[in-house]
Amino acid sequence: MAKQSATESEYPVRVNFVCLGNICRSPVAEGVFRTLVERAELEDYFDIASTGTGSWHVGEQADARMRETAKKHGVSLASHRAQQFEPEHLESFDHIFAMDKSNLKDVLALDASDNYGNKVRLFREFDPEPGDYQVPDPYYGGAEGFENVFQIVERTSRMLLHRLVEEHELEEQMLE
Repeated sequence: MAKQSATESEYPVRVNFVCLGNICRSPVAEGVFRTLVERAELEDYFDIASTGTGSWHVGEQADARMRETAKKHGVSLASHRAQQFEPEHLESFDHIFAMDKSNLKDVLALDASDNYGNKVRLFREFDPEPGDYQVPDPYYGGAEGFENVFQIVERTSRMLLHRLVEEHELEEQMLE
């Protein structure tokens, strides 16, 4: 298949990862997914963001423990600043991936016209080992919780990228 032109109207594919405060799970999902996209040389085809359903941490960096865990795996979260999910994101993003059922419910509650539910899914629907389909919140735990979240996010992001490449008919590059 010929490589699609990034100037076509369907690109970039806009992806948003959502958790509660946008300082642990969704920033690492954004960072890992962005890293995989860059390694696959597909960065012209994706616009990647993360947000939180709550406003407590708006403007803050990702949690230091999550930054350290990501850095250990070669993923930088240094430029991340927490943002809140807004109703207009339902229209502006092509895919919205909630980290857990509570955030999924909160995002869907903002869809007053019930027009965007097909864009909103649980992130772990793409996990080959989905467990309860929720990414656990590591905020109140120790380092092992952050490492566990990283491992979940990495394997799920790999599968998600493959799925989006297929769905959006992008030429798949070799992923490491």
